[in-house]
Amino acid sequence: MGTKRKFYVVWKGKHPGIYESWDDCKAQIKGFKGAQYKSFQDFAEAKKAFNSNYLEYKGKSKGKKELSAEELLKIGEPNYNSISVDAASSGNPGKMEYQGVDTKTKKKLFKQGPFEEGTNNIGEFLALVHGLAFLKNNKSTRVLYSDSRIAMGWVRKKKCGTKLKKNSKNKTLFELIQRAEEWLNQNTYDTPIAKWETKAWGEIPADFGRK
Repeated sequence: MGTKRKFYVVWKGKHPGIYESWDDCKAQIKGFKGAQYKSFQDFAEAKKAFNSNYLEYKGKSKGKKELSAEELLKIGEPNYNSISVDAASSGNPGKMEYQGVDTKTKKKLFKQGPFEEGTNNIGEFLALVHGLAFLKNNKSTRVLYSDSRIAMGWVRKKKCGTKLKKNSKNKTLFELIQRAEEWLNQNTYDTPIAKWETKAWGEIPADFGRK
């Protein structure tokens, strides 16, 4: 099954414009301080966005109801004494990678991949376990943020619930999954795992920018 085509708008980058692949978009924003970009499902929408202000689209997801002032007040601000994790997959399955960053500064704390064949959910799961181990090894009391309820559920169950089948391409990835599950079953932790409220705060700081 083919992946759905996307169009990438770069408002601020080396060469602002509309790009038809993530690699082309990434070439415009990599190393560019304050880059502004976002993906869209069709060209007409991307063209409209490019001719508009980036702030009108930042942190917003098409088709999702905007939060009211009361809802935003109830959610509050994120805890910046934390780290954030996220994953990205080019295809499902496809090349997958994950990373963890300092929530406030976006400084990269760890990154793994790309793996030749994986899924976004697997990446989110591995990122959370890596984050837990990272914080425990550093004796840190920081909060751990994820925007994936599925991965958070897998961590609670101490089991990766993927339906992806093991093969020669993803053998290394499945070995990593096994190690992550073993870590969860052999270790205890006090780290609070919290849901990143994307609709209120925008994309999670560890986001790869491919949404």
